[in-house]
Formats: sequence, structure tokens, C-alpha cells
Amino acid sequence: MKHNCSYDAEEEVNDHPIEEVRNTVPITDDPSEPSLTIRTWVLGMSSCMLLAFVNEFFMYRSNQLSIGTLIRVPLIGWSFSLNPGRFSLKEHCLITIFAGAGASGVYAMNIIAIVKVLYKRQINPYAAMLLAQTTQLLGYGWAGLFRTYLVDSAYMWWPLNLVQVTLFRAMHEEEKRPKGQLTRLQFFIIVLVCSFAYYLIPSYLFPAASTFSALCWFFKDSVTAQQIGSGLKGLGLGSFGLDWNTVAGFIGNPLASPAFAIFNIMVGFSLSNYLALPLLYWTNTYNAKRFPIISSHVFDAAGGRYDTNRILDPKTFTLNLHEYNAYSRINLSVLFAINYGFGFAGLMSTLSHVALYHGKDLITF
Repeated sequence: MKHNCSYDAEEEVNDHPIEEVRNTVPITDDPSEPSLTIRTWVLGMSSCMLLAFVNEFFMYRSNQLSIGTLIRVPLIGWSFSLNPGRFSLKEHCLITIFAGAGASGVYAMNIIAIVKVLYKRQINPYAAMLLAQTTQLLGYGWAGLFRTYLVDSAYMWWPLNLVQVTLFRAMHEEEKRPKGQLTRLQFFIIVLVCSFAYYLIPSYLFPAASTFSALCWFFKDSVTAQQIGSGLKGLGLGSFGLDWNTVAGFIGNPLASPAFAIFNIMVGFSLSNYLALPLLYWTNTYNAKRFPIISSHVFDAAGGRYDTNRILDPKTFTLNLHEYNAYSRINLSVLFAINYGFGFAGLMSTLSHVALYHGKDLITF
């Protein structure tokens, strides 16, 4: 793609401190390219609303949607076009940013769903809307406050964004095909077709391919084997999956994540799930064997599901201490208890890490 820049591109030096960014993101710009067009606003807002609805409907699934429409409106004696020309790279990026704003979902919806589904109580629609809006705006506010450190800094880069940049360039930049090789767009189309054909197997034709567990097959009547080998309700030792969603469901796209991040997660996951969890469970710490080894539910002292309605005042929706003491303490599965503990520890370790490794940078920024 030819760029008509206001400066000589040969004199411009790409001095970005991150090598991956230097090799992926161009420093040239074409000021004549349309950006904030009507097409951008219509498709961007539509994609944002549609993707927000779809992701809330499927909860934690990520569904990339592409909506493209060219509109021409005829009137009496004259007409105008909402299509300013060829669909530009800038428009494509802006529409993706619009869609990404709605794709992340609203965490406050979990509170609303819990109140309605688990506690069987109604919540005022205006209160629910205010809860969702205030929490979302709070996040944007924090992003604005720390923009200097987390956005403007050249060192604050996200590997997955480089994949998107590469895809945008492959779809919009004109590239000559090297002899005996493929262009980036041709390679993308081939991978897209192959991925679509393969996804039919675990998603529709053979869903069992999502996960295989050798221990569960050979010892199907053993509870211990199920706890060790099951990838759904156990430790998953000896299990493997042929579904990409299974591979990328926890750590995200491993092709875009740096190796140090993947190994960091693997070490933490192994210490938590393959060392601490079995040690606490099979030593029956805090009666851990009375409850499932992996579960997100809460349980009573006898190992049954905890009836939260017994300890809540039906009128004020507050804790009834007398009923709570007469009923049972709340018990968690050993995995959920470990996750809570490591979650709180992770918050403090993040602050400590930033202070120790980046404290000087924050002070001198």
C-alpha cells in the first residue's frame, strides 16, 4: 500500500524499544485515508452492541463478528452515499476497537445474575443499569488516570494486539507474491479455511474430541482415577484435548503470548493444582474429602449443597446469625479455597512486583 506521508519515510527511523513492535507496526501514515466516517460509526456501534449481547449470552466465550454493509440512500431528485470510498485500514481498526469495547463483557452482570438466579430475588432495573454503568465507567476512569504509565509508554505493549495488526496489514496492504511462496493474505485464507473445516470435528461431528482422559477410560469405576484423570472435575493428569478452545481456554492464545508468560502460568498452575491441591485433599485438611475435589459450589457441614435461603432474612436480605450458627458454616472445595487464597496473594504480589521492578520508572516518568 502506497503511503502519501508529509515527511520522507526514508528519514524516519523506527526506534521503538520493543523488537516485536518494530517488526510488526509500521511508522508510516497516510493522512488521506478516511477514518471517522459514517460507515465507521454505524458498523462500529452495531458491532459493539451486537458483540456485547452475544458475549453476555454465551458468558465467557469470545465470538468475533464481522459486519460489513454499504448503504446508498436515494431521495427525490438527488442522492448521497454513506460509502466514502474503499474500506480503509483505519476504518477497520476503529470498528474493531468499537467492537472490542463491548466484547469484554460487564462483570457487574454476574452480581445481577446471582441475585436473580441463586437468591430468587428481583432487582430494580434502574439499580441494575446504574450498577453496570458505574462499574464500567469506573474502569474507563482508572484507565484515563493511568494513561501516562499504561497506555502512552512504549513499554506497555500487548502481544495479542500485534496479531491483530498483522491481520489488518495482510488484509489491506498490497503485497506482491514472492515466487514459490504465499502472500500474507493467501496464507491467512488457507489457515482460515482449514481451521473452519477442522472445528467441525470437535464442535459438531465428534464433541468427545474436546478432551480425552486415559485414566478415566481404563479405571471408569474408580473415584480416585476420576479425581486424578478427569479434565472436567479432576486434576486432568493424562488428559489431552484436540479442541483449540480447550487449549486456549485458560491461558489464552499460546501463539500470541510470550514464552515467559506461558511458563510462568504453567509453573504456578503446577504448584497450585499438582502440589498444594492433592496435598491438602488427600491429607483431609479441614475435612476436604467430605467435599468434591474441584467445585465452585458451597457446601454445608454434611457435604451437601449449602442452602443460602436458610441463613438470609427474606425481608431485609441480611445475614441471620442465629440461623447461621444453628445450620452450618460455609465450606468450599479445596480448589476453590486455594484459588481464593492465591487470588488475594496475587493482588499484593502485583503491587510488590511493580514497586520493586518499576518503582524508579514510575517516579521518573
